[in-house]
Amino acid sequence: MQENFIKFYFLTYWRSIDKKILICFFILFFLGLFFSFSSTSSLAGERLNKDFYFFFTKHLIFTFIAILIMIFISLIKTELLANLVTPLFVLSFIFLAIVPIYGVEVKGAKRWIDLYFFRLQPIEILKPFFILMTVKILTSEKFKDSQIKYILSFLILGSVIILLVDQPDLGQTILLVGTWIATVFISGVSIGYMIIFLSIFILSLSSLLFLLPEKFGYIINRLINFIDPGQGDKFQSTSALDAIKLGGLTGQGMGEGILKESVPEAHTDYVIAVISEEFGSIVSIMILLIFLYISFRIIKNCFNQDNQFLKISLSSLATMLIFQTFIHAGVNTNLLPTTGMTLPFLSYGGSSLIGSSILAGLVLNYTKNKSYLYD
Repeated sequence: MQENFIKFYFLTYWRSIDKKILICFFILFFLGLFFSFSSTSSLAGERLNKDFYFFFTKHLIFTFIAILIMIFISLIKTELLANLVTPLFVLSFIFLAIVPIYGVEVKGAKRWIDLYFFRLQPIEILKPFFILMTVKILTSEKFKDSQIKYILSFLILGSVIILLVDQPDLGQTILLVGTWIATVFISGVSIGYMIIFLSIFILSLSSLLFLLPEKFGYIINRLINFIDPGQGDKFQSTSALDAIKLGGLTGQGMGEGILKESVPEAHTDYVIAVISEEFGSIVSIMILLIFLYISFRIIKNCFNQDNQFLKISLSSLATMLIFQTFIHAGVNTNLLPTTGMTLPFLSYGGSSLIGSSILAGLVLNYTKNKSYLYD
């Protein structure tokens, strides 16, 4: 009897899930494993004197955990998942808030919490729940005819940004602000409110740069270096662009790239450049097309949604996925200032993988065909 129930449950799940999106996520996870092996073996064996499979093994373990998280979240009843948004956001926000106290500092940035087995970057976990929390406020019946919902969502954004700027983490700050703007725009906010919120944000950021130049002056330096390369060191971004050019359309061959040996953290922040150098720009373009196809499938599903919360949530999750992907690609191709942004699913890092798996699980859950589900 129990076996029949489990079989029926998973059969129902398989019929309801968007298989094309699921397959795309699995492809990205697999590519992340493959490119992790290619980009980290020499780093581990030759530069750090560790086993050649040291980073690949860790990436493999986190990929397995991430896939389990993705499937688990996609299995949860959508109504139950909606009720868990607030406590999950609060929990992840608490983790982010204790980073300044108990965080681990690496290369001048304090963004991680040491959990003994691995270092957790709380913002990666918080991002998808921040989006859902924002949407929950914007679609709440309590604030249906009130403009206070925009103020509340802006205050939540401001609280997260304050903690991020303190770390400092410019890339995630830009990502969250951009996604928040897209979310409130989709929800139907007036242009007047948008101008007010943007003015407050720009004024606040300018004040920080003026009042605390020793802490936040790096933002100005990066912008100056981007606008006028002769004013500063652009070794990383220049090396990444040169690697892409060197790879051409077909690449230099697996393991033949030099970017991963010359640029620190190339396997995280510059992974698309590493891929282009070794496997060619064609492969990188195909990867970007996979992200675009996932977003297309998500947006297409929005037209079939009657629930406003699900509709805006899916649009915002797709926006975040695309923004992060193209910020990473923009930095790698020297079209954007250096931000230290990972590529979802493909960059090395446990926190990045887990954050990507949470987003993937939410997307799979919200795009399920409800006609196949049972109460």
